[in-house]
Amino acid sequence: MNSKKAVLGSIATIGVAMLALTACSSGGDTESSASSSADSGASTAVISTNGSEPGNPLIPVATNETGGGKIIDAIFAGLVYYDGDGATHNEVAESIETDDNQTFTVTLKEGWTFTDGTEVLAHNFVDAWNWGADPANAATALNSYFFEQIEGFDGYNTDEGASNPEMSGLEVVDDYTFTITLAAPNSEFPLALGYSAFYPLPDSFFDDPEAFGSAPVGNGTYMLASADDWQHDVQIELAVNPDYAGDRVAQNGGLKITFYASQDAAYADLLAGNVDVIDGIPDANFATFEDDLGDRAVNQAAAIFQSFTIPSSDERFQGEAGLLRRQALSYAINRDEITDVLFEGTRTPASDFTSPVIDGWSDSLEGSEVLTYDPEKAAELWAEADAIEPWTGTFQLAYNADGGHQTWVDAVVNSIKNTLGIDAEGLPYATFAEFRTDITNRTITAAFRTGWQADYPSLENFLGPLYYTNAGSNDGDYSSEEFDSLIDEGKQAADSATAIEKFQEAQEVLFQDLPAIPLWYSNVTGGYAEGVENVVFDWHSVPLFYQITKAA
Repeated sequence: MNSKKAVLGSIATIGVAMLALTACSSGGDTESSASSSADSGASTAVISTNGSEPGNPLIPVATNETGGGKIIDAIFAGLVYYDGDGATHNEVAESIETDDNQTFTVTLKEGWTFTDGTEVLAHNFVDAWNWGADPANAATALNSYFFEQIEGFDGYNTDEGASNPEMSGLEVVDDYTFTITLAAPNSEFPLALGYSAFYPLPDSFFDDPEAFGSAPVGNGTYMLASADDWQHDVQIELAVNPDYAGDRVAQNGGLKITFYASQDAAYADLLAGNVDVIDGIPDANFATFEDDLGDRAVNQAAAIFQSFTIPSSDERFQGEAGLLRRQALSYAINRDEITDVLFEGTRTPASDFTSPVIDGWSDSLEGSEVLTYDPEKAAELWAEADAIEPWTGTFQLAYNADGGHQTWVDAVVNSIKNTLGIDAEGLPYATFAEFRTDITNRTITAAFRTGWQADYPSLENFLGPLYYTNAGSNDGDYSSEEFDSLIDEGKQAADSATAIEKFQEAQEVLFQDLPAIPLWYSNVTGGYAEGVENVVFDWHSVPLFYQITKAA
């Protein structure tokens, strides 16, 4: 957004290249799939898919994990949305305009409603964002980090007697217009507005946020028709929203998301024709799933990054000895062997902290050599650490057993054990919800699996939310003034080239400190059943459910 007057029109990308991912479906590219389905008439069949029990209430600003995110994105619509290739389209916004990349004027389309019948107005965005930024809601609003760039976030109005605490950078002009003023210019800011933290909330939310989290009222393609349609730890059923006013009109009769206990169970159901689309293939089937499913198999690059994080409470990894041990662990992992043998080419060894499908990715950052497998170097560094402070105990790597992670975790800990000569083992949690609870509450004592599925197509999205001081998804509690400053400079850059340079420099700080150990980039692997058509997996691995059709 470098022009004097930048407007988000019907199709635009900001600061990123178009992501050319091939759609693995009989329906062709994203636009033609939707059009052809619409031309032939929408299917009335409900589409079934896999998922996991949400780890948080179904409130957009409270959801930062994939189980809840899949549902939130289905039932809410934001100012903009991202198509299958990562391009930005206006949705509730008629236009988003700026002269200086610091103050943005947002004009809404008229006539858009929530599923309770109330109209989506400017204050519904402003009030939602202010609620998310309110320190009083910090325990719930896990995505508040995304509002930090708005003017007034740090000086949030909580004066005694204030009837409606608010950020000074948000102003309602009229029912369909509001302005956003940032603390500093940010050319990438409009790109983030399709992320769920920026969704609107109806007035009813503020009456009882806790109740809303169990029976959300959205404005998206689908809707939760009744609280009874959410059977916790079993499934959730979403009906088509008949009043949805955007471009992503459902071409089917609804969506059923089953909370499978394992990927093996989901894949078995796919082969048996009991589920329509899944977005994860069990490790044991990587070698055969493309033969099993033929042209219904999906294996394509996606904006997904895998790592593991060591909790800040583990004193064995603090100080000079701790940094040496982090480096030793990284050198001790044979990423090439694990991705080739175990993942059958569905993963690529990491060379940075982001993703190759994002514009600005680099495989030659200073410090990235720590991601190579060098057992001699690993043993040397570990010995140096022991000379400072002897190692005690067992190295454990925690993971959620319902996510299909056991095989690779075992491979990683075995690589560490064999290289360093220490006790190392995996630590399984039965469910993702239990796993995330211990991480969020900082009660986890082992290193733990971490990963990132991009919210919007930008290098910064892989960096700021995970490693910026006090960011909502900074599970390792990392803090670096140098890193934070470089992220700020990148967001304030006048052009994308300068922004990318700063984000790359920020990664070089991460390589010095290793707050997380990068492992690999993931392809999205999945498939769909016979009779299911128009299946497209988008740039960050999620099926475009609204386009999918099947015979009734």
